[in-house]
Amino acid sequence: MGTGNADFSGTDILRVAADLTAARRPFALAIVIEAQGSTSARVGAKAVFDADGTVLAGWAGGGCAESTIAHAVIECLEAEMPQIVDVDLDDEVLGAGMPCGGRMRVYVEPIPPRPTLWILGHGRVAECLCHLGALTSFHVVVDDVMASPDRFPDASRVIASDSDYRALTPTSSDFVVIATQHRGDHESLRRLLASDVGYIALIASQKRTGLVIEYLRQAGFDQNVINLIRAPAGIEIGARTAEEIALSIISEIVLVRRSRSRAQRPSNNAVDGECAALNSEAHEPAVLPASGGRALRAVGE
Repeated sequence: MGTGNADFSGTDILRVAADLTAARRPFALAIVIEAQGSTSARVGAKAVFDADGTVLAGWAGGGCAESTIAHAVIECLEAEMPQIVDVDLDDEVLGAGMPCGGRMRVYVEPIPPRPTLWILGHGRVAECLCHLGALTSFHVVVDDVMASPDRFPDASRVIASDSDYRALTPTSSDFVVIATQHRGDHESLRRLLASDVGYIALIASQKRTGLVIEYLRQAGFDQNVINLIRAPAGIEIGARTAEEIALSIISEIVLVRRSRSRAQRPSNNAVDGECAALNSEAHEPAVLPASGGRALRAVGE
């Protein structure tokens, strides 16, 4: 075993990690958890890697181990799953490519940016969605002309000057919930269906949903695109109150999010301990009932 822990009193790893988090950039933290024989890094050595596997700060073994850890970093960020990497520095053929004479185990923790939950609306359901979204580690953006920051203290951003939804720019990994109580829902959906967003939930009555679907069809959207809309929104839990409705929708969003990450995991990852337990078989996203007589289906069906 290596003797002593590395001294990082002069490094700025925490600051770099905080800056990357604030900038919503993916990165990974690598920590040496075991060292045997002749190794340049000792237990406790750590480094911050970016999404390309480049070291941004710190030290986790240098050239002998860095390339092996970098590959693990890329895999971890793609799968959003940690790994424990065995680095063999004693075998120039099967190891890291340089016979340094030791072995290390390195824990790699991926830190992807929090996915964004867009909430359109300002009522009680929207408020509950914002609170639960923040609790479940989403970057919450509320976009509604009648929204006020004091009603959405957990939101990362409140947009109250966007009547035509020009600021509504979700990515494929984002989630959007429309809870506008019929105001402008057809207009926001028209913009959303023209984007590549992967999850759209509409909170509306069956009658209103039918009218919106017909509007979108008349606007020229293909039924396969319209089918991306989840309505009724959420998992069926018999919800009645605003809090219960928000809970059912957040539950569905978490299910979809985790199903996505499980689908991206490499099938040959070697993960120890609790990491392996997370590799359980993925559940498919819930298929929702038809709304207003129109067959809406779950994303990825």
